[in-house]
Amino acid sequence: MDMVEAYKPVITMIFVQSVYAALNLFSKAVFLQGLSPKVFVVYKHAIATLLMASLSFLSARRSSSLGLKGFSWIFLASLFGIAVYQNAYFEGLNLASPTAAGAIPNITPAITFLLSAILRLEKVNIRSLRSIAKISGTILCISGAICMALLKGPELLNSELLLINPEGSNWVLGCLLLTGGCCFWSLWLIIQVPISVICHDHLYSTAWMCFLGTIECAAFTLFVEKDAAVWNLNSYLEMGVCLFGGVAVAVSFFLQTWCISKRGPLFSAMFNPLCTVIVAISSAIFLHEQTYLGSLIGALAVIIGLYVVLWGKAKDHEEIQKNMLVKQQNDESRIVRAIVDDSLQKKKNHNAELEELLLS
Repeated sequence: MDMVEAYKPVITMIFVQSVYAALNLFSKAVFLQGLSPKVFVVYKHAIATLLMASLSFLSARRSSSLGLKGFSWIFLASLFGIAVYQNAYFEGLNLASPTAAGAIPNITPAITFLLSAILRLEKVNIRSLRSIAKISGTILCISGAICMALLKGPELLNSELLLINPEGSNWVLGCLLLTGGCCFWSLWLIIQVPISVICHDHLYSTAWMCFLGTIECAAFTLFVEKDAAVWNLNSYLEMGVCLFGGVAVAVSFFLQTWCISKRGPLFSAMFNPLCTVIVAISSAIFLHEQTYLGSLIGALAVIIGLYVVLWGKAKDHEEIQKNMLVKQQNDESRIVRAIVDDSLQKKKNHNAELEELLLS
């Protein structure tokens, strides 16, 4: 039983990454059938809103009012993390490939570190090995994403040399959208800090984010897509993928939150490259996607850079825990000294009173 409990988080994260990989592949399939990525994002988050709102209502926890400040932060989170990021991500998936959409988001921890350093939320010491690791990992991640976008190299199963990708500008634009989306997702991660302080009920705040994000995405789609026919779901596959996407948002939120509570955020982030591997293999088998040397090198660079950044963050976490332990030990020693001093003082006073009594 202990062995099963120990492996539960591992099995859970493998399942979550498999769900993300399946969502990438199914989304690409319905996009090839003609479904608009913008419409897909609206339907997906509308379903996720219904699920999250229902779960929040059924939850035993009840959150107090968010207030104007909390609502403002959640509005920004829905704008960056859902409206902008999701539209950029799935449009990039449509223009590029599932493999690129699975690999490029691995640069998110590196971009988050870069933005945190710019906003002075992350301390950077160029003499520290941890900071050097995070900086070099960030550079490696971004270089890998650029390599995937601009240089594919020779086809691995064919001797034909392709210095520039065969899809031309569509592939480059797709990779740029995926990279830009990661920047906004990093902003979403940073915004979660004040939201967590204001609202401790994550179900409640997430339900609001999904609701506001659905409205924002719908407004954007109505503005961009002039033809009302794009809203039609023309096959059971399109309806099923929209339903699957909404359920995937809710399920992955619960499972990742549970894993983070058990093993921490670094444990969850370490499984991100697994989605890249699953998508790359599945795309080659089911979608007949060609694999090129430049894309493979870029994906490997992104994954290696991710783990270098995570190593630096892990060392930061260890240093923080060590400092907290030292501070706790110092506090305990001060308390013990205070108790001993107080005891000695009481004993001294007692002896003085006894001596005075004997003399009298």
